Amino acid sequence: MPLDRSPGFGVYIHWPFCAAKCPYCDFNSHVRHQPVDQERFARAFETELATMRARTGPREVTSIFLGGGTPSLMKPETVAAVLEAVAKNWTVPAGIEVTLEANPSSVEAERFRGYRTAGVNRVSLGVQALNDKDLRFLGRLHNVEEALHAIGLAREIFPRLSFDLIYARPGQTPEHWQGELEQAIGHAADHLSLYQLTIEEGTPFHALHAARKFVLPDNDHAADLYALTQEVTAAHGLPAYEISNHARPGAESRHNLTYWRYGEYVGVGPGAHGRFVENGRRTVTVAEKMPETWANLVEARGHGVTGGEVLTRSEEADEFLLMGLRLAEGIDLARYEMLAGRGLSTARLSVLQEEGLVAPVGNARLRATTAGMIVLDAVVADLAR
Repeated sequence: MPLDRSPGFGVYIHWPFCAAKCPYCDFNSHVRHQPVDQERFARAFETELATMRARTGPREVTSIFLGGGTPSLMKPETVAAVLEAVAKNWTVPAGIEVTLEANPSSVEAERFRGYRTAGVNRVSLGVQALNDKDLRFLGRLHNVEEALHAIGLAREIFPRLSFDLIYARPGQTPEHWQGELEQAIGHAADHLSLYQLTIEEGTPFHALHAARKFVLPDNDHAADLYALTQEVTAAHGLPAYEISNHARPGAESRHNLTYWRYGEYVGVGPGAHGRFVENGRRTVTVAEKMPETWANLVEARGHGVTGGEVLTRSEEADEFLLMGLRLAEGIDLARYEMLAGRGLSTARLSVLQEEGLVAPVGNARLRATTAGMIVLDAVVADLAR
């Protein structure tokens, strides 16, 4: 059976609420100390989805992703209403990937079963660490026992499961990380997302790090941890298919592949981004970030989109490079040439190949090597010139 590399058409739903804000997180998430009016937000999602359908025209959906924030704070009825609204607007084939992000601290068996009944068939758990000291440092509300309980429940109820871990934490040695990673692989079903801890502007960690309240591993140490991650996961049958994502063959995240293969997707909800072809051109949509303001806008005019642009061919080509070279499969050179109106510079390709940062895949594709992945931004910047 040939490998399906079609980019796809995804639908992303952003639930912006969290029980607590993690100190490293720069996603659009908000804590509310009063109960959220879920019925109001479900209606707003339904309205904005209908507006997006008018812009995209009829399409066949290849994946749905409920992200956040903490979507596992949604009632199963809210999830069901949103998924029904997606199916009302586009063709949704049976059995497509429907992912919901969940935090172990907000997991209840009854709620998980409700999500499964609503149509969710894949859960992504924000575990982040498998020792309690680091979970406290990362501001997580769960402990290791709760994380393992949530993983067990998810494996029992959903056909597919992924969970996240963050590495390159303060004081983390290769030996400690290898032990934790092997423990994680023992619990994982078919997919792991393994992210290096980075300091993002505007987060509590940014201020704490600037004040030298903690020290991260230096670049060489972090690169060693990255290389170790690749070795251990590959040895256990979960090779990297993207810089930070590892899966058994066939268990890759269809929705995230749509992003990396430069497919189209609609983004609905506070702060959500979308990228889809409208009137023959790739259009970007960006929604209002504040949840209540977004809901007011949707109720007043049918959508909460407050920004966006139509990309130039050159911008499309640059984005295609940036996303596609994150993948182990690399990029289709003919598609790049079609988007850019020119091929990649053979002189720059030769230099990057000599430096061991990129490699051809047959005559039709180009990929970044493991060494190239570590400095991918620089590789992309060089190729895009």
